[in-house]
Amino acid sequence: MGPVNAEVAIDVPREVAFDFVADLANRPAFTDHFVRDFHLLRVESSGVGAGARFRFVAPPQAIWMDTTIVELERPQRISERGNGGRWNRIPSATEWELIAGPGPLTTVRVTYWTEPENSLDRLKEVIGAASIWYGRDWEKALRRLRDLLESQRRDGRSSTSGTSGYSTAVH
Repeated sequence: MGPVNAEVAIDVPREVAFDFVADLANRPAFTDHFVRDFHLLRVESSGVGAGARFRFVAPPQAIWMDTTIVELERPQRISERGNGGRWNRIPSATEWELIAGPGPLTTVRVTYWTEPENSLDRLKEVIGAASIWYGRDWEKALRRLRDLLESQRRDGRSSTSGTSGYSTAVH
């Protein structure tokens, strides 16, 4: 299947977006609408060799997948490879491109594809319209990523409209 592409412009510096996306521990924050049972495969969640295992939900099925960061070109590219499906026999790839725009704008583009070698796996993807589901899911994930990154304050805390930013706890 694929490749499936999605992109979004985000009003943050490219390095900020890169660091966030390159840390696999952050993925559930913007992909949990189609990724379930996410867990890291090692303690270090970023850098080459960092990996995760999860279930991709693409009705009518939810298949187990894994991904590992195989290459980083800071701050413009993240390359991931993985496998999934029954007996982990479906190779997959995810490519992230971060393109600097005018001012602090960054265009984040994700490309995802699978390469099923088994005819049954290919048939399942076609019948299940996997490319349509994954396309919608990645588009929504990037919108959520944009909202998440643009709402972060420079000090790393989320900003909340209508609050002073000071603790109101009684000590």
